[in-house]
Amino acid sequence: MTQSAVYRSSASGWSPFRHRMFTVIWIGTVVSNIGGWMSAAASGWLMTSLDSSPFIVSMIQVATSLPMFLLAIPAGALSDIVDRRKFLVLGELFIMASAFVFAVLVTRHLITPVSLLIMTFVVSVGSAVTAPAWQAVVNQLVPKADLPPAIALNSVGINVSRAVGPALGGIVVSAFGIAAPFWIDAFSNAGVIVGLLSWRPPLKERARLPPERFGSAMRTGLRHARYNPHLSATLIRAAAFFLFASAYWALLPLVARNQIDSGPALYGILLGAIGTGAVSGAFTLPWLKKRLGADWLLAAGTIGTAVATLLFGASHDPATAVTASFIAGVSWIASLSSLNVSAQLAVPEWVRGRGLAVFVTVFFGSMSLGSAIWGEVATLVGVSPALFLAAAGALIAIPLTWRWKLQTGAGVDFSPSMHWAVPITTHEVEQDRGPVLVTVEYRIDPKNRAPFLRALGRYAHERRRDGAYDWALFEDPAQDGRFIETFLTDSWLEHLRAHERVTKADRVQEQIVRRFLIDGDPKTTHLLGVRPGD
Repeated sequence: MTQSAVYRSSASGWSPFRHRMFTVIWIGTVVSNIGGWMSAAASGWLMTSLDSSPFIVSMIQVATSLPMFLLAIPAGALSDIVDRRKFLVLGELFIMASAFVFAVLVTRHLITPVSLLIMTFVVSVGSAVTAPAWQAVVNQLVPKADLPPAIALNSVGINVSRAVGPALGGIVVSAFGIAAPFWIDAFSNAGVIVGLLSWRPPLKERARLPPERFGSAMRTGLRHARYNPHLSATLIRAAAFFLFASAYWALLPLVARNQIDSGPALYGILLGAIGTGAVSGAFTLPWLKKRLGADWLLAAGTIGTAVATLLFGASHDPATAVTASFIAGVSWIASLSSLNVSAQLAVPEWVRGRGLAVFVTVFFGSMSLGSAIWGEVATLVGVSPALFLAAAGALIAIPLTWRWKLQTGAGVDFSPSMHWAVPITTHEVEQDRGPVLVTVEYRIDPKNRAPFLRALGRYAHERRRDGAYDWALFEDPAQDGRFIETFLTDSWLEHLRAHERVTKADRVQEQIVRRFLIDGDPKTTHLLGVRPGD
């Protein structure tokens, strides 16, 4: 049975709840996110009271998203080289502490537009640091067959909290004052912390090599993302969607306050309607995915987002805005689910945290950039025209990005191959010594030169994904059919890690290259960098 068949044969959309720790952490996360959305709704509304400039109001969304853009990749590198459970516990404790300080400042009326943005940024730092680790632990909570429904259920949980949190936040603000949602948020993640402390992840096979260093892990992760075609396609489609979808998220407080001339209760209801739409859409996702596929589902979600954005721009009464919010929620879950599953299926386990961190970076980087752009556009031409322009941009992006397909990694076997032997040396080599120059000599029938070069070109991406750089290929003008492939790795230890990163899918590509050889196996040499005088 192929991997793709395994994914299709998952028992049901609810099957992840058969796993106790997934259920415990899922419930704790929903409660935590409800508190976060209550605080977020209160922050957006508080800013409209402090400074109603469209650009300043849109900066709340920027302050929320920017830490994800700045910190996701370093956090992803950490999540791949440290104990993820302990890392998440520390991150959640930081979120609790910073949310507590935020609540104190609001209660004592010490909040200004600048300090509101700063505290929103600080609280979001905790979420940014833990986001890649949360994404990466999903496959430790459920088996592979339950991974797609687990990802979908996580999206459902986020949107359940989005449906409940903002509306509850609006009610709490009206009943108990602006500080109350911040106090609820300060302690809302206690259940998540308890769940993490009680979780015992499955034991990993003991690594033969020491953990990666932080800087090297970041470089390798970025290099892998650059040369992973499954992930790259997902990132392009994600950037195109989130850049334009960010418009209504950034400008929604002004739609409620200025266009409809209403208060915090309506703003909470609009955010709640987005969450309700997302939850409703989640129930139809399996049916839609089966009939549309990931690419058409994202296209449908983008069209729905454009329609919702147009309606927000035209809204001057609560009914139209609530309708737009519901459509926006359905479209959001359809699009986000397609993109998130595509990112999850695109990366092998050794680089999972970093690969998903790149996805998170593109996600929130696009949201931050888009929020700033649409806030500035709204300042110049008005909120409604800015939303109309964003809707048009979303529609234009569909054909422009169509050639990059989603979820192409579903049928790829990313499990380690472990078929490369450890290089033979005459003496022990220091692990930090480098760089390491690897040369591989091929001899082929000159008549097969063109197909051989195409096959080797595809194989070169595997070298770079696993940590190599400065890849090059040379042809011998004195001997037809003789080629020398060269590439560098940072150190001897990094080269040994590359041996463990080769997947079974990479091995298939390697075998395709070897079919062209006429003189046995290729000749491989490893050369260590030296400096004159050493």
